[in-house]
Amino acid sequence: MNDKTSALSIRDAHLEDVEAVLNLWRAAEATPGVTDTSADLCRAISDSPATVLLAEMDGLLVGSIILAFDGWRGNIYRLAVDPDARRRGVARALVAEVERRLSAQGVKRITALVEKAHPRAMGFWEAVGYRVDERIVRRVRNL
Repeated sequence: MNDKTSALSIRDAHLEDVEAVLNLWRAAEATPGVTDTSADLCRAISDSPATVLLAEMDGLLVGSIILAFDGWRGNIYRLAVDPDARRRGVARALVAEVERRLSAQGVKRITALVEKAHPRAMGFWEAVGYRVDERIVRRVRNL
């Protein structure tokens, strides 16, 4: 994957992609969460308002992102890029596709969940125009 001219394609995920996506998240060192299971990812792919997008180069899975519109705002989750494919425009292409799709649904604001402990991720989101909203603190409770 050293050729910077490799063709990048983005597509919707399918159920047969689940294990490859979970492996991508591990390779990308995404912090594991309670929803990082085959069952939860299958649900996101097949019957939720979320859409899981995958990026491929030369037939290899190199990135993923989850988008959702809850009727109020667009949300982005789980942007992950294979370490061997970083700095090649994969993340930017995934975010641009999410923005295109959400805009087509009438979304006016998009929220991206980003882990503060990952400086590379924080820098990326800043570079693509997503600012930290100091007014809001995310609170979570696992069920």
